[in-house]
Amino acid sequence: MTRTVVESKTKTAVLGFDEPFCVIGERINPTGRKKLAAELEAGDFSTVEKDAIAQVAAGATVLDINAGVVYNSNPNPNETEPPLMTKIVELVQGLVDVPLCIDSSVPGALEAGLEAAEGRPLLNSVTGEEERLELVLPLVKKYNVPVVAISNDDTGISEDPDVRFAVAKTIVERAADYGIPAHDIVVDPLVMPIGAMATAGQQVFALVRRLREELGVNTTCGASNISFGLPNRHGINNAFLPMAMGAGMTSAIMNPVALPVGPKKLAEKKAEVEAKGIVLPADMDDETFCQLFGLGSTQPRAGKEMEAIRAANLLTNNDPHGGAWIKFNKSPEEAAAAGGAGGRRGGGRRRRA
Repeated sequence: MTRTVVESKTKTAVLGFDEPFCVIGERINPTGRKKLAAELEAGDFSTVEKDAIAQVAAGATVLDINAGVVYNSNPNPNETEPPLMTKIVELVQGLVDVPLCIDSSVPGALEAGLEAAEGRPLLNSVTGEEERLELVLPLVKKYNVPVVAISNDDTGISEDPDVRFAVAKTIVERAADYGIPAHDIVVDPLVMPIGAMATAGQQVFALVRRLREELGVNTTCGASNISFGLPNRHGINNAFLPMAMGAGMTSAIMNPVALPVGPKKLAEKKAEVEAKGIVLPADMDDETFCQLFGLGSTQPRAGKEMEAIRAANLLTNNDPHGGAWIKFNKSPEEAAAAGGAGGRRGGGRRRRA
């Protein structure tokens, strides 16, 4: 059975067809997050720290680290991104003990992350583009790490699933030329938005089955792509993830955290309640108000997608005796009283091959 092993200094996460679904937390990424990008350029890592801790608390088993900030002071990422990647990797692994996924389009940043990471990180990513293959596969071999393989090549991203499968097969074959085994290739078959392509869900389920049965590789995806541009995205994501798992997908790069209710939304809901003539106790705190009126929480917590994944793990017998499901449904106070769950233990830093 195919298993892809990633490690931190003290913990091991395994991607496999008979393993619990691997959640790769995506939040440490400045792409599309102007506030985070500005903080990083200013040397402020407070949001990175909060996101690292919150994602692990919500159930992420691996954290993706992306340092792709285009500095206003220096727009050359080849100069700015490698040292920033080193800084973030060192910071995050000092806060949490889960394995990391080093994510960059800059080869120098990939190698900087690999140098700084303890254990055996996942590398994100290689594509079927010839230049990218020649840059990234030697790094994969040198550091003896698994790699995410994205199913696009020099012709771009094809809407034809057969073409995307062929690209993945080419990457697996090229990796083999470097002595990289198929179990260290995690294929991203590229999830298209269902709002733009009605068959996007069917395509990815069929692709994942082929990748598992014909190439014997583990798979991942950017889970939220499926719902892009549509209302109630969480509802779509919640349905998509267990269906993808049923087709054989073994991991996803996603946000495991339900973001806290902000002051603006809280104030709007309180005004709405008061307008209906509902009198609230004077001593009611904001968290109790949120729980009472179904707003969520004032604190980061595991999102609904994590609930769907935990339930799917239970239903596919990847949560023996339901221990993880039971723990997930305990109150924070009950979970704290029960003590933290132990992870698989790995050894120290895995040296280069």
